[in-house]
Amino acid sequence: MSITTPPGFAAAGWAAGIKSSGALDLALLCTDDGRPVPTAATFTLNKAAAAPVQVSRSHLATSAGRMVGVVVSSGNANAATGARGRNDAERMTTLVADGLGVDPAALLVCSTGLIGIPLPMEVIEPGLVHLVAARGSGPEAGEAAAQGILTTDSGRKEVLVERDGFVVAGMAKGAGMLAPNMATMLAFLTTDADVSPGALQESLQVAVDASFNSMSIDGCTSTNDTVVVMASGRSGPVDVGVLTEALVEACQGLARQMAADAEGAERIFQVRVTGAAGDGEAHRAARKVADSLLVKCSINGADPYWGRVASELGSAGVEFDMDRLVISYGGIDVCRGGVAADFDATGVAKHFSSPLVDIHCQLGLGAGSGVVMGVELGYGYIDENRTTS
Repeated sequence: MSITTPPGFAAAGWAAGIKSSGALDLALLCTDDGRPVPTAATFTLNKAAAAPVQVSRSHLATSAGRMVGVVVSSGNANAATGARGRNDAERMTTLVADGLGVDPAALLVCSTGLIGIPLPMEVIEPGLVHLVAARGSGPEAGEAAAQGILTTDSGRKEVLVERDGFVVAGMAKGAGMLAPNMATMLAFLTTDADVSPGALQESLQVAVDASFNSMSIDGCTSTNDTVVVMASGRSGPVDVGVLTEALVEACQGLARQMAADAEGAERIFQVRVTGAAGDGEAHRAARKVADSLLVKCSINGADPYWGRVASELGSAGVEFDMDRLVISYGGIDVCRGGVAADFDATGVAKHFSSPLVDIHCQLGLGAGSGVVMGVELGYGYIDENRTTS
């Protein structure tokens, strides 16, 4: 299982020296023949978008959604670096384009790491030459690329979704500062499906909304967030609806891996809101609960303190009637009609030891529903982020 599993792609990872540890810190994903293919992407909505995001948006528009590949550096975000940062991002695409024999505008560029520090181009430039030369289509090359995009992650995050006639593969990084829209995250997907750039963009947006945009670790939206999918077309035309479902499954798989790897966190939870006036209100209410530091602390303590959940729902700015509220943990009601309910404490305690803690909030007002995933707030997260990281 690797990003190169779908036919038509090559990848590489290289240690240029951005990271003092000597770990891999450059990655390349590209078509194996140097030809541009339909490509879609979503980017952070943060107005302090990093230089590589600015450059990638421009290149994607210039190339009308047909790209050859993407080059990634990790260990330095190239964010808040001004004109120099934009020039460095462009330089990265130019050097890789020279090695591949393609137009620089046919390449995207991503970076991840510390903010406000210029890229060490003196090590990146020679590293990119080696990176291009190292590319290959085998699983080892894909694994190297998946390793080269990591920062504080504990290990590679990869996924493979198989459908009749085509496959979707993905790799991602992200372990903290996670919040929509998207997170401190990069995700890259490949497929051998034959699909137009426009249809691919629509499918990706659905997948991102159902996964990365429904995940909240600490309420912080980063400057570099990017999700990219490339389609080689080697398998021939596919049903776009089936492709969308596969992309949703792949992105949700990567999102779950991110949540499970959140810095220092040991417990993942999801907030499901049903019976809201509409889906938008349900999602807004679920996010308010998932973002709550008090709720996160309760999850850390395995405490079904439903009062905190009710309080967040009531302040979410959505239609709400306390007398209709039902809150359950793992299917066990702890609140009915807005007041405490007798419940099986042993059953709830057992549920807190499950891989995913489920908090279900039934508003009793309509047919709207929404889900947001989050993690506890624990000592490990504070320890990781109490200094520059």
